[in-house]
Amino acid sequence: MFNILDTLRAECEIPIWHDDQQGTACVTLAGLINALKVVGKNINEAKIVFIGAGAANVAISRLIFSYGATPELCTVVDSQGILNRKRSDLGAKQAEYVDKWKLCNKTNAEGRDGGIAEALVGADVCIALSHNGPDVIKKEWVSKMAKDSVVFACANPIPEMWPWDAAEAGVAVFANRPLRFSKPGKQQPGLPWHFPRNPGCTRQDNHG
Repeated sequence: MFNILDTLRAECEIPIWHDDQQGTACVTLAGLINALKVVGKNINEAKIVFIGAGAANVAISRLIFSYGATPELCTVVDSQGILNRKRSDLGAKQAEYVDKWKLCNKTNAEGRDGGIAEALVGADVCIALSHNGPDVIKKEWVSKMAKDSVVFACANPIPEMWPWDAAEAGVAVFANRPLRFSKPGKQQPGLPWHFPRNPGCTRQDNHG
């Protein structure tokens, strides 16, 4: 998907935009900006863990990094564990996993290994777009995050953890799909802000 999107952006003279990627990323960033205001933390100092390394979370990480988050402080976890430069399964297939390998090299400066549990230790923010829950993210793992933590559990239709488990684990700000878990809707609040602006912008203005 990213190969198609990036190729079109490079070659076309019109804005290229994908709802499930840029739409999701825009609304997630907006939520993160406000969540960090609530807990009194700066995005450039925040340790952010991205659970899931599919198209949506890769797009989210791109936008959050461009907004000011520090990639070296952040960690990405896919189905095989934490991304880092020692991931030979990705290093051997760099042409196939272009975006994952880029994340292996720009995130996780401390070289942390393991899975979700290890990634969340000391983290300020968790942004999860992975597998239907609950209990993909366990409350005992979340309890080891930093004080005043932020968790976005966005799997559809069932979030990676329940809101009440997050509250018991000490999470300060929790977000997921709407309360009707079977009703997708996370991109919709951002759509009115995308479309009036896109027709008048150039390819370069809309690239990111």
